[in-house]
Amino acid sequence: MSVSKEELDGTTWKSVAEVKDPCSLPMLSVDMENKENGSVGVKNSMENGRPPDPADWAVMDVVNYFRTAGFEEQASAFQEQEIDGKSLLLMTRNDVLTGLQLKLGPALKIYEYHVKPLQTKHLKNSSS
Repeated sequence: MSVSKEELDGTTWKSVAEVKDPCSLPMLSVDMENKENGSVGVKNSMENGRPPDPADWAVMDVVNYFRTAGFEEQASAFQEQEIDGKSLLLMTRNDVLTGLQLKLGPALKIYEYHVKPLQTKHLKNSSS
């Protein structure tokens, strides 16, 4: 007998593919184990000593964000290019994939799982 996802504890469970807004998901503590897609959870930014709004981050806040997220090697590229929070929020996919001279795999993960959600969250917060 199979149980539908709606019947399980009376809760509707969503698969990862069904989640439309990653910014609506709670941020989790880093467990220092990369997930299969290369992303890791990141603690609430206040716990990491950064201002809550990425637009207020200094270059080292950006660097530390990516180090905490499991991108130790790639974080130095943000420092070398002097990417602060305002610059991070302005970055396009192409900027991350080519401008930082990162390997393609990590660059895609950085943009899709970190830069884009931070931009989306910032836009939502600044428009409300």
